[in-house]
Amino acid sequence: MSPVPTQGLTAVPATGAEPLAWLLVVIPLVSAGVLLLAGRSADRWGHWLGVAASTAAFVVGAAVFWSVLGHDAEERARSVAGFSWVPAGTFQVEAGLLVDPLSLSFVLLITFVGTLIHLYSVSYMEHDPGRRRFFAYLNLFVAAMLLLVLADSYLLLYVGWEGVGLASYLLIGFWNHRLEYAVAAKKAFVANRVGDFGLSLAIMAMFVAFGSVSFTDVLGGASGASEGWLTAIGLLLLLAACGKSAQFPLQSWLGDAMAGPTPVSALIHAATMVTAGVYLVVRSGPIYEGAPAATLAVAVVGAITLLFGAIVGSAKDDIKKALAASTMSQIGYMMLAAGLGPIGYVFAIFHLLTHGFFKAGMFLGAGSVMHGMNDETDMRRFGGLRTVMMATWITFGLGWLAIIGVPPFSGFFSKDEIIHAAFEGEGWRPWVLGTVTVIGAGITAFYMSRLFFMTFHGRRRWHDGTDAPAPHPHESPALMVAPMVVLAVGSAGLGPLLYYTHWLEDWLEPVFTAPPEVEPVIDLTIVTAATLLVIVVGVATAWAMYLRQPVPVTAPRGSFATRAARNDLFQDDVNDIAFVEPGQAFVRGMGQLDDDVVSGAVRALARSVSGIGTGLSRLQTGFVRSYALSMFVGVGLVVAALVIVQN
Repeated sequence: MSPVPTQGLTAVPATGAEPLAWLLVVIPLVSAGVLLLAGRSADRWGHWLGVAASTAAFVVGAAVFWSVLGHDAEERARSVAGFSWVPAGTFQVEAGLLVDPLSLSFVLLITFVGTLIHLYSVSYMEHDPGRRRFFAYLNLFVAAMLLLVLADSYLLLYVGWEGVGLASYLLIGFWNHRLEYAVAAKKAFVANRVGDFGLSLAIMAMFVAFGSVSFTDVLGGASGASEGWLTAIGLLLLLAACGKSAQFPLQSWLGDAMAGPTPVSALIHAATMVTAGVYLVVRSGPIYEGAPAATLAVAVVGAITLLFGAIVGSAKDDIKKALAASTMSQIGYMMLAAGLGPIGYVFAIFHLLTHGFFKAGMFLGAGSVMHGMNDETDMRRFGGLRTVMMATWITFGLGWLAIIGVPPFSGFFSKDEIIHAAFEGEGWRPWVLGTVTVIGAGITAFYMSRLFFMTFHGRRRWHDGTDAPAPHPHESPALMVAPMVVLAVGSAGLGPLLYYTHWLEDWLEPVFTAPPEVEPVIDLTIVTAATLLVIVVGVATAWAMYLRQPVPVTAPRGSFATRAARNDLFQDDVNDIAFVEPGQAFVRGMGQLDDDVVSGAVRALARSVSGIGTGLSRLQTGFVRSYALSMFVGVGLVVAALVIVQN
């Protein structure tokens, strides 16, 4: 593969359907505004407007994609003009869009999967009085996410980045009449603000180092910048990615974010928002290519999160939280691939696309199970649902086979490419990172098989040990099943299609630096065989523990390791000790300082003024002779002073 211009720096003016790219943002944004402002009068049709807006965005995205596809590979980065946004002397920021293969890959994923989730939500939220508002928030999220991936500068990207955070907060806390849901939304908001602070500092550093925040100037000038500046910017961008993509150490919010309606989990926490960090890193490739330390940090963070999420997912009994931990782990795979540099960029996007299908499908499948089980989420109270929810079982099963990496399903091809790339290179890195990816594949097979078996197979545990109303499991309506079927088809076929045609690699080739020729440290056939072996072991272990043996309705106490995994490896406790309690102590100390010093000084001044006033008031006796005597003494003192001065 010969070197080509990187990151769309040779963008040429848009032609054909490409200028319509602004409609991708405008259509769902206008729809969100209409739904929020129309009031109750739009309750009967508002949800269909939301679906129409998302569908229209997909149609526009497909038209732009087709237009860009018609150009030669080196001309597929197209600049869509906007307007002068920040005219500040010599510092000028234009609000424009960059339409290139990378941004369009995200556009198609966001709008296509997003439209399916909108359709699913029509039925899922049918009886919710706030359905119109829910669709407004979904449209707002889609608009912000599309702006994020289409922006042609880091500053405009930041607008979409913050818009996604706002929409996520609104959707996670959609049922904020429940205190724990409101707290979960606040937790997600605060954790993301930490990451957002990193992005804001990175943009400031870009301004100092490059005098600009546009992709063209920053990424085009990265090769001439000092390694120190590039490392600082790269680490700050990584901090931003950790917050948005729930990567270590800012991952604690993702499990609690399952408080939102299940379609939210499918859209935000499976297919789109949590992938924003991966997009930010791969888009900033030239920065990381000049900062080896920052690149290694990305890979290490991905490796840690990969194992962290897998371990936590192995002990969760809440079906949505188990899937959330799985998302955290799979994004870890993508971040690790991004941390491999040009070797792994395409594979990170490959797995991102396949994951968007099978994880969104499984989240919708979880919502289907909840729909038939009176909103129950505890897998220990499921079992045997295969016989009463056949469509959900089949579609969820295809997603399960895809994510654990069984050939020939999608996850086998996309995750296998990352595992292979991790074993390429020299020194200790390929051995450590490659081993982590293989171990992660085995744990993934275990916890996802555990989830699948506990939910759909084994003895029915619907009524055991609970006084809750007896559920009557049944298949979901067609409007919920149809999107699940489409996503299941993608789970099965997208991976092999992209792998055997090499289409994605050819499509993204103009965007990324050509990868160097690097030999693997071990024969990749052995790596594939080892990966499949650990997958078989993971599935067999789950079968022995959750099918061969009866599943207790109440989880046993378990070992310390099990309890730690159930408690998210004590991540909240660590955050409390490291940040919350010191922060509260600092606030209390500042409050005491304010009371003792600032307010104390004010009170002391007030007491002094009051004392002086009280003392002076005693001179006001009301007797004329006292005033006359005072005047006489005063005049005498003045005369005496004048005489002394004259002499």
